[in-house]
Parts: sequence; structure tokens; C-alpha cells
Amino acid sequence: MKFFRWLYPGIGIKRWVVLAAFGLGIMVIVGLSAVKTIAQHSVLLASFATAFLIFGIFLVYTSLKNVVRIFVRALMPEPAEDLANIVYQSRKRDFLARGPRVVTIGGGTGLSVLLQGIKAYTNNVTAVVTVTDTGGSSGRLRDELDILPPGDIRNCLVALADAEPLIRNLFQYRFEEGEGLKGHSFGNLFITALSMVTGDFEKAIRESSKVLAIRGRVLPSTLDKVTLVGEFTDGTTAEGETNITDTRKPLKQISLRPANCRAADEALEAIESADLVIMGPGSLYTSILPNLLIQDVSNAILESDAYKIFIINAMTQPGETEGYTAYDHLRVLISHTDPGIVDACFINTQSIPKAILERYRETNAYPVEADVAKIREQGYEVIGCEILKLDSQVRHDPVKLAKVILDQYFEVLKR
Repeated sequence: MKFFRWLYPGIGIKRWVVLAAFGLGIMVIVGLSAVKTIAQHSVLLASFATAFLIFGIFLVYTSLKNVVRIFVRALMPEPAEDLANIVYQSRKRDFLARGPRVVTIGGGTGLSVLLQGIKAYTNNVTAVVTVTDTGGSSGRLRDELDILPPGDIRNCLVALADAEPLIRNLFQYRFEEGEGLKGHSFGNLFITALSMVTGDFEKAIRESSKVLAIRGRVLPSTLDKVTLVGEFTDGTTAEGETNITDTRKPLKQISLRPANCRAADEALEAIESADLVIMGPGSLYTSILPNLLIQDVSNAILESDAYKIFIINAMTQPGETEGYTAYDHLRVLISHTDPGIVDACFINTQSIPKAILERYRETNAYPVEADVAKIREQGYEVIGCEILKLDSQVRHDPVKLAKVILDQYFEVLKR
């Protein structure tokens, strides 16, 4: 019987159980003696009774402390002195589990930056990621193995990961040589191999999530193999994300082929139950809109009671949004979807050093003009904020961005 395993030699519990029983016995005997002492009004007996009572309590306390220590050492690999940190991490997980239900929509590096900050506030985060990438490692795997491109999904998994840095670095490692391997990232190959073994791309993502111990979920917006189609202002068209951006002509609109592709069920469920839906930051035409062009996704957002945020990029993007103002970004978003898909726009107000701007001008990229008045005229809320991380590049700072978003969300709850 399992009970008798506790009596096996070497476990170290029996001695403390016996000592605890002995201590309890002393406390019971002292309790009975105390009754007699009170009846006899004997000061001497009362002193002895008090001393034995303290001794019995000490024995029980010592026994329980050592039993707990044995269980702690058995259940966790960390040294016992890390118990305080273990308790702290447990409480932190409880706090994050009660955080708002957040759905982020996009792709590329912009979405992964946002997720790095959001995961500090909640574990209830779902990243809905585009699967239209046709360039680099993802594009090659898509064409050669007929699978959904894993690159953007990999970036989001790593962004939400709680795994050791070595594992995160491994997933992001890109082979620099080797016939057939050069240019591929390990994470892309890992997800691809899992999808081949399991026969299910969604299951491959779930298993990868376990390896990286991520907070929240990462989901493709659709499981259908879709292609992005761009129509330019001169009437010409191009197919495929890479071809669209490489054409470097002003875009009129984009669409998906097939147009009737179905959204992933889990993505729709996440949107329906969300408290907060965040679109962006990221490439407007090739990261954000491909998700929203899936009719089921757009309808779910429109029907949701969530607070809906559009994070407008800080810089224009060559081949996509050259010359666009903040209002132009919003105009394109709602012209492809519905005016009700957004409640508030977040716009950067932080100045950018001239040295950095000069480097960007060489690629024909410029700061997005914050024409706030035009956006407010359309009835949208505008939140201007300093949310950039400036080094050699202009990027959103994950900590600043997440704080501003959550502060605004909690402020809206008070209304």
C-alpha cells in the first residue's frame, strides 16, 4: 500500500512525526495538569506546567518545520534559501493570471516588441499573427514544404517566453553557412519539423509554446494558405508580400487570395472574450491588415466589447506608407475594414535625434506626422505619448508602450 511507503528507511519523516506526537502528548498532559494546578492554586506546579507546555510547543514546531523542509526539497530543485523567491514568483503568477484579457493583432518585429512589454501585466494575452510572409527563411519553407510561414509566429513565441536565455537564443539562431541551411533560423526549422511530425501546424505551435514556457498564446489568424495581393494606384497588381514591398509604388488597396479564407477558431474565441484588442505596431499593409482582411476576424472585433487600440507607427515605411501621416494610417485601416474597428489611436510624440533621422532619410523613411486634429474630427480618441527606444534604430520601447496602453485601459474602466 502507498501509505506504508512513508515508513521506508531514509525518507527522514518518521523521526519528526514521532517527535511531533511526543510534543503533542506533553501538551495534553500539561493541559490536564494545568486544570489540577488551577484547582490547587499551586504556583510551583503552574511554573512546571508552563515550562513543559513551552517545551511541547517547541517540539511540535521543530517537527513541522523539518517535515515542510523535506517536502520543499523534494518538490523543487532550487536550494531551500530560494524559497522566498519561489513564493514571490508564485504570487506574481497569481497576479498575472488575474490580468486583463488582451488580444494583439499584427506580425513582424512590431508585434513581438509589444508582447515583451504586455507580458509583464498579464498572462491572459493572445497574439493573433499574420501568415502571409513570403520572404526569407519563412518564404522558403512555405514554398518548399507547403506549410504556413513560421517566422512571425516564432518571434512572438520568443517574445512571450519565460524560458532560459539559452533556449530563446537557440530559437532565434540563424544559420550563416551550410548548403540548404544558410539563412534559416533554428526556430523556424523546429516549428516546421513539429508540424510535419504532428501533422498539425496549431499543435506544433502549442508544443513550441511549452518548450519556451510562454505566457499566453500565439495563434495564426488563419490556417488556410493565403496570399497577399496588392493593387497600386496606377492600376497594376503584385502578389506576395515581398513582391508588393519591392515594387515600391503607391498602394491603393490590398486583398487576400482566397478572399473567403476562414479564421482560426481559437483566434475568434480569444477576440470574443477580450477586454483589450491592440492592432499594431507594425507594417500597415503587410502585418496588420492581412489579419483584418479575414472577414471573421474583423466581424469578431466589431462585435467585441473590448477597448480597441490602433498603435500608429513612428516612421513611414518604404514601399508601403511613404508620405503617410498618422491620419493616413487610420484612413487606410478603416477603408479596408470598418470605422468601428478602432476606439483610440496611440501616436508617438517623442522627438528623434537628427543623426538617426539622417540614416533613415537614406532609405526614404521619415517620422510620421501627428495630424491629431484630423483624427479627432473623425471621432476617435488620440493618445500622444513618448514610447520610443532610440539607439541605432527607431523602435517602440516595450516597457513604455505597455505601460501607456495599460494605464489608458484602466483609465477607461473608471469612466
